[in-house]
Amino acid sequence: MIDAKLDSAVVQRALEMLRVSCLDASPVMRVIAGDMERAVEKNFQSEGRPAWLGLAPGTIAGRVKQGTWPGKILQRTGQLASSIEAHSDSTSATVGTNLAYAAIQQLGGKTKAHTIAARKGKALAFGGIFRRSVHHPGSKIPARPFLALDHDDERQIEESVLLFLTGRMSVL
Repeated sequence: MIDAKLDSAVVQRALEMLRVSCLDASPVMRVIAGDMERAVEKNFQSEGRPAWLGLAPGTIAGRVKQGTWPGKILQRTGQLASSIEAHSDSTSATVGTNLAYAAIQQLGGKTKAHTIAARKGKALAFGGIFRRSVHHPGSKIPARPFLALDHDDERQIEESVLLFLTGRMSVL
């Protein structure tokens, strides 16, 4: 499971106020988890907030060939976006995914070198050159943080905590 850690002084202060109050925070944590899940959905819809780097020309060419371009970044199949789950308890709210490839999309990195072998035919063809297999050196994947909150998201969470602390939050 990959999770993003919230590093916001404003939200941390509000959560500290909550901790000190010694209340059962389950209701507000459930609201916060929902707010974070909606923020992640916005990230996928907007292709990042701020905008993610575009796809490499080779990736676009491959997606055109597959019939999945034009389309959205990180949403060729929709599996990553639909794998997002929110969880909460009395002391925490988290949003994450258990997909193996999520971390490299969130953080960026380089894939391992590997061999690509012909599957259906007896050879691979690249620009008139035929090979049974080729060595791929790996790909550099830029970070496209989908588990991220923007300033408005943080303010919404702060407001939820303050409403809860002042008894003005309608409990779900």
